[in-house]
Amino acid sequence: MHQQFPALAQFPSKALFDYPRFWAECFGAAPFLPMSRAEMDQLGWDSCDIIIVSGDAYVDHPSFGMAIIGRLLEAQGFRVGIIAQPDWQNKDDFMRLGKPNLFYGIAAGNMDSMINRYTADRKIRRDDAYTPGGEGGKRPDRASLVYSQRCKEAYKDVPIVLGGIEASLRRIAHYDYWQDKVRRSILLDAKADILVYGNAERAIVELAHRVAAGEQISEITDVRGTAFVRKDQPEGFYELNSSYIDHPGKIDKIPNPYLVSQDFACSLEAENDSDGSDDSDTKVVTILPTSRLERDKTVIRLPNFEQVARDPVLYAHANRVLHLETNPGNARALVQRHGDQDLWLNPPPLPLSTEEMDYVFDQPYARVPHPSYGEAKIPAYEMIRFSVNIMRGCFGGCTFCSITEHEGRIIQSRSEDSILREVESIRDQTPGFTGIISDLGGPTANMYRLACKSPEIERHCRKPSCVYPGICENLDTNHQNLTQLYRKARALPGIKKILVASGLRYDLAVKDPEYVKELVTHHVGGYLKIAPEHTEENALSKMMKPGIGSYDEFKTMFERFSKEAGKEQFLIPYFIAAHPGTTDEDMMNLALWLKRNGFRADQVQAFYPSPMATATAMYHSGKNPLRKVNYKSENVEIVKGDIRRRLHKAFLRYHDPNNWPLLREALKKMGRADLIGPGKKHLIPERQPAGWTPSGQHERKPVRSQQPQKGRMLTQHTGLPPRQQGAGAGKKRPKPSRAR
Repeated sequence: MHQQFPALAQFPSKALFDYPRFWAECFGAAPFLPMSRAEMDQLGWDSCDIIIVSGDAYVDHPSFGMAIIGRLLEAQGFRVGIIAQPDWQNKDDFMRLGKPNLFYGIAAGNMDSMINRYTADRKIRRDDAYTPGGEGGKRPDRASLVYSQRCKEAYKDVPIVLGGIEASLRRIAHYDYWQDKVRRSILLDAKADILVYGNAERAIVELAHRVAAGEQISEITDVRGTAFVRKDQPEGFYELNSSYIDHPGKIDKIPNPYLVSQDFACSLEAENDSDGSDDSDTKVVTILPTSRLERDKTVIRLPNFEQVARDPVLYAHANRVLHLETNPGNARALVQRHGDQDLWLNPPPLPLSTEEMDYVFDQPYARVPHPSYGEAKIPAYEMIRFSVNIMRGCFGGCTFCSITEHEGRIIQSRSEDSILREVESIRDQTPGFTGIISDLGGPTANMYRLACKSPEIERHCRKPSCVYPGICENLDTNHQNLTQLYRKARALPGIKKILVASGLRYDLAVKDPEYVKELVTHHVGGYLKIAPEHTEENALSKMMKPGIGSYDEFKTMFERFSKEAGKEQFLIPYFIAAHPGTTDEDMMNLALWLKRNGFRADQVQAFYPSPMATATAMYHSGKNPLRKVNYKSENVEIVKGDIRRRLHKAFLRYHDPNNWPLLREALKKMGRADLIGPGKKHLIPERQPAGWTPSGQHERKPVRSQQPQKGRMLTQHTGLPPRQQGAGAGKKRPKPSRAR
């Protein structure tokens, strides 16, 4: 099953479609997974084997986590019910389908419930894209905790399996932006029986079959991609203190990802306890055990919850070690003490093969919302109903982004046939289809079938990114498979146009001009969004994003191919304000760059610290976990407080008169009053427009069209959070996460 991932062939695992079906397969597939007892009666069910509780409305579409997990479990022969957006004030709504035979599966939804409900400025959002009518307030804060509590009240003896992106990003002691403190693992606070993290298909299928076979869920501790609580250390395990792997002492170089030998599976970088400020005494130490068998029996002990809660430097250290242990080919189990209990995190799940990805996406999805919603529009569904997800995962490693932490860095791609079948299914079955596929993409539009050239290097690699500080020489950047897919998809009868709306990794794209020409000539609907995020090295180095030169190279290519195609097309760049590492001067320089290049941002958001992200560790600790951290190591510029965050956003909207008073004051304090004036070289004018008032209710001409004029392009944001990028607040137009 690992023919697509030779580096992982050493790990035995059962393919998703190799399990014997549970006895209830005789009922067949349901038109929709039932949400009421009446629907269960129509299907001939007396009970559900598994009930999924979710904070999202139920849309039977493979961009919604509950639909994927539900349909996958149904394919295994289980009877699966859905309780979507229940009334959480009491237990009654959690009992509407009766008692599940095996377990409750609980998820907050396609987004962390706190990110879903609050803006980066901690203000309550008025709407919710995953709710009928876009109505806000249909899920509680920290939904996973509340749902778990109500399920326990309903049936206290039914096991609870916690999953979804909220569980993934809070699976360990994590900084919580809304309370401004480090919280315990969500598993302990929810009092759930087990937690599945990442894209949990493999783990949830194995758990379901083992529980159905009579195993107690408390005894299932060997499934990859799971977290659980125990008070003892299992026999035969070797415990390794995290300080041996990454001692929280002097700054050192990023670990060498290519240390390979015949005798050892991995060499670990360590150093003495000295508190020096350079790398002169760094030495490489091999820590046994190192064979694969022994590594499977090794657990790394992180600083305990109480330590990381009171010491931001230890928090940054623990966050760094966690991110070093994310490659399924070499990751070890992690353990973190919480009070008198140990939280265990098994290594990440193995990625799905192409055959398994096809199996997941080829299930009989209705591709529409559940009929109980009537004519109500679900905004998230409206965004993606004509889109196709072709892959998952991301090896970009952007520090503000949660994709890698949830989906993993190894790209898992569907086959051409599976993707083309889904395009045809949209054409033939989805109401309102006009012949245009709105997106053929994924977390990143152009990582389809890209991978490391060497399975041996991939298995040992511990780098957080394959494309930073430059593109790894071992990464295959040939986009031929994607180019071929585009051509076949647009050639299908009844398909007028295939658009690419997912965010594009332009530094990869420029390595394959044929791909860029194909994209620009046929698959851009007038605008193409890309995310430089910033122009200044201080910020970019903390984001792990390429320099603005890569953007300029892509822009030149984009404009050339657009001209050759006889089309007037525009790039829409996205930028983040107030990211760790960003100074006021950096934002000023970005604003000057925007003005020179004729950009005017519409709506902007500041950096949003999502749980467990590397940039969030920077925000909390003021240290840089991309390198070793201690009390004397590199300090990171942190933008906190409403005034500075508002200033950084104001620089992005330098053209808005409402921001001019704040910018004038700031520029004078920075000694840059020379940027205030009426000329082209100035950033803002000396005076407010006639009739302007501090409330912003001044006379103005009618708002011009949102279409870019020649020589001027706009960034267009919705004000909603991005597609579960977590901290990447200034990124892509939001749409449902393909992450579960």
